[in-house]
Amino acid sequence: MKTIVEEVKNHLTEDIIPFWKSLRDNEYGGYYGYMDYYLNLDKKAEKGCILNSRITWFFANAYTLLKDESLLDEAKHGFAFMKKCMDKENGGIYWSMKYNGEPEDTTKHTYNQAFSIYALSSYYEATGDEEALNMAKELFTIIETKCTDELGYMEAFDKEFNLVDNDKLSENGVMADKTMNTLLHVFEAYTELYRVAKLPEVKAKLEWIMDVFADKVYNPELHRQEVFFDAQYNTILDLHSYGHDIETAWLMDRGVEVLGDAAYEAKMSPITKDLTAQIYKIAFDGRSLANECEKGVVDTHRIWWVQAESLIGFLNGWQKDPSKTEYLEAAKAQWNFIKEYVVDKRNGSEWFWWVEPDGTPIKKPIVEPWKCPYHNGRMCFEVIKRLS
Repeated sequence: MKTIVEEVKNHLTEDIIPFWKSLRDNEYGGYYGYMDYYLNLDKKAEKGCILNSRITWFFANAYTLLKDESLLDEAKHGFAFMKKCMDKENGGIYWSMKYNGEPEDTTKHTYNQAFSIYALSSYYEATGDEEALNMAKELFTIIETKCTDELGYMEAFDKEFNLVDNDKLSENGVMADKTMNTLLHVFEAYTELYRVAKLPEVKAKLEWIMDVFADKVYNPELHRQEVFFDAQYNTILDLHSYGHDIETAWLMDRGVEVLGDAAYEAKMSPITKDLTAQIYKIAFDGRSLANECEKGVVDTHRIWWVQAESLIGFLNGWQKDPSKTEYLEAAKAQWNFIKEYVVDKRNGSEWFWWVEPDGTPIKKPIVEPWKCPYHNGRMCFEVIKRLS
């Protein structure tokens, strides 16, 4: 385990951090939004606000962990761009900006607001900057007043928060009113906001979200979460997202830990254990994790973020129940697969988007609005903190 920690820390400091530092845009702010498979950087590509909030989150947490002042400078640079992403007239964070910092896609999405809260909470922890905490509180209020119905979170809105089609978070040929993915990341964001600020109104919403997960999203008969829903939380597609289930398992456990409520630990722990066990049983092949299963057909691509989350999830499962040594072995095997096949060893690159089960890379962008240091950076943070 000591070797793994050393390897992961070295990968974080020698590969991931320098790569994302190199994408800093000192002319227009934020970080460049696109690099293709062949490592061609497009400095005039749109800058996703999710991308930039996740990069800000990454550097803030890297600084908190490593205490390198250059990382704090990067976090401050990201925070400055996040302020540009805010709609000062209508509130909320835009979906994306032009390369020069002007609004590009003015959609307001609950998922995007959540990741901004996530980043701002970590930035506040790193800096003590009250402006960041106030922005996080403002976005919390926006989600709870403009994006919520009696059952859960509606997702996609125009600039003035009128409801629109949820095409940005819908996939697999369906148009979902509500998604497990957005609910999960609102929970994740609120966990961090509660951890750094201990606001009672955030605690109440964390409890509410866990109730929704347990009662509406988790399917005990199939030992999985449902993914896409109509407005009444009826599932609309037979889909098992392996990566989201293993990610949910450890994020829910983290939320329960931060909350410190024995009743919710008793309610959620059997669910997170079930999700972890099922993923290990049906999706892990001994060295890496398949992507998902739609209508009985498994997508065997090895997606970068799924591999990162499975390492954390299996490590978390073992730490919650040390008798499950198979989870520890799975985490070790997953790291070996990542460092051998998912890490792109070309100079000036980072991780491949996806690879075949045998490790052959598929030619997808290295950087784009969804491809960032959130999953793999967090994997490094978690390994270092959990095993050091």
